[in-house]
Amino acid sequence: MADNKRPESMERITTPELAQAFIDEQLAALRAQIGDKKVLLALSGGVDSSVVAALLIKAVGKQLTCVHVNHGLLRKGEPEQVIEVFRNQMNANLIYVDAVDRFLDKLAGVAEPEQKRHIIGAEFIRVFEEEARKLDGIEFLAQGTIYPDILESGPVKAHHNVGGLPEDLQFELVEPLKFLFKDEVRVVGKALGLPDGMVYRQPFPGPGLGVRCVGAITRDRLEAVRESDAILREEFAKNGLAGKVWQYFTIVPDFKSTGITNGLRTYDWPVVIRAVNTVDAVTAEVAELDFKLVAHITERITHEVKGVNRVLWDVTPKPTGTIEWE
Repeated sequence: MADNKRPESMERITTPELAQAFIDEQLAALRAQIGDKKVLLALSGGVDSSVVAALLIKAVGKQLTCVHVNHGLLRKGEPEQVIEVFRNQMNANLIYVDAVDRFLDKLAGVAEPEQKRHIIGAEFIRVFEEEARKLDGIEFLAQGTIYPDILESGPVKAHHNVGGLPEDLQFELVEPLKFLFKDEVRVVGKALGLPDGMVYRQPFPGPGLGVRCVGAITRDRLEAVRESDAILREEFAKNGLAGKVWQYFTIVPDFKSTGITNGLRTYDWPVVIRAVNTVDAVTAEVAELDFKLVAHITERITHEVKGVNRVLWDVTPKPTGTIEWE
């Protein structure tokens, strides 16, 4: 564990100058570690993996291959942003895998939350393994491990694919962010020129929208989660809440209620708004929202999202409720 302990002399990265010093140091370290070999990265589009990708592109360029797996459980516009930023703007070697049908077919009829998580995690590893086997000469696997991952779960961040890969694919790890906290990663990402929408992206669970489409996932209800979440994020951004509320998202549970849309009786889903503030995610308080804003968001969701006729606001702190519903 000694090699995975943050050096006591390491200064907190809080300014662009400190971020640039870290970047320069890591570029040299990455070039020394990787040499002329090839490195593989599972690029989710979250801030951790995105910052690692940006560092490696600067350090070793085309020796890096990024694999972005679209499992159908990402937020609206996220796969497109990954392609635009990394393939089109940074000229990275990016393999895009459209695995939407593969994942959703596996998840069909599965309602138990832990079973859903297991299917998503296991299938992701299988897809990544298949892509890795198509590539020749890969010796390194880059990961977006950050310091809280080491403190909480040991040196291997399993959901970044290492834990489940077969024995013959146990690459040497490249973990340039392993001594950084999340706020420091964001400062580095900003210094690397990544877009704010990626650097300051909302915390997002590993199974993605799969745990916000409560119960057995259906494609139409999953789309209702995706569209309502996009509206909520748009309105929070327009009203200056994006940087003030720690986490906010929508949930669509697997039940319906009666309503009236365009003068006709409906039997559709509710959308639940969840918005919380926290320091450590161990406890969380409900964010105080302006009721006129909530009413406006409700108006938009009920009129723009197919299959929805009701909006609820979850005002439960943690404890007793967890931040996510599953």
